[in-house]
Amino acid sequence: MLEMDAEAFERLVIEELDLLPDDMVDGLDNVVFVVEDRPEDPSQELFGLYEGWALTERDRYGMGELPDRIVLYREPHLAACADEGSLRDEVHTTLVHEIAHFYGIDDDKLHELGWA
Repeated sequence: MLEMDAEAFERLVIEELDLLPDDMVDGLDNVVFVVEDRPEDPSQELFGLYEGWALTERDRYGMGELPDRIVLYREPHLAACADEGSLRDEVHTTLVHEIAHFYGIDDDKLHELGWA
C-alpha cells in the first residue's frame, strides 16, 4: 500500500484536476471537489462519488441549491496503487468518471466508452 498524507493527496488531486481538458471542466457549474479518507460505509469499495443532480436532470434543480460534490477517497486509492504514477492514473480515472456522472453519463455508458 502506498503511503501519502491527506495534504499531499489533496495536492495531487488538484494537480490532476488541472490537467483535465478545459472542455471537460468548463461546464462544471455549482460543483465542489472534496477529498475524504474513506466512504462512510466501509463495505463500499469506492474511489469516488458524485453527489448531486446530473446536468441532464437539472430541470429539477432550483436556485439556492447546495453545490454538487465530487468526492475522492484517499485510502482506497492508496490501497490500490503501488507507486505515485499508478496513483495519478487512478485519480485521473476517478475524476473523469465522477465528472461524467455530472454530465449524466451512467456507469454502463462509461464502461462502453472504456472510462470505467
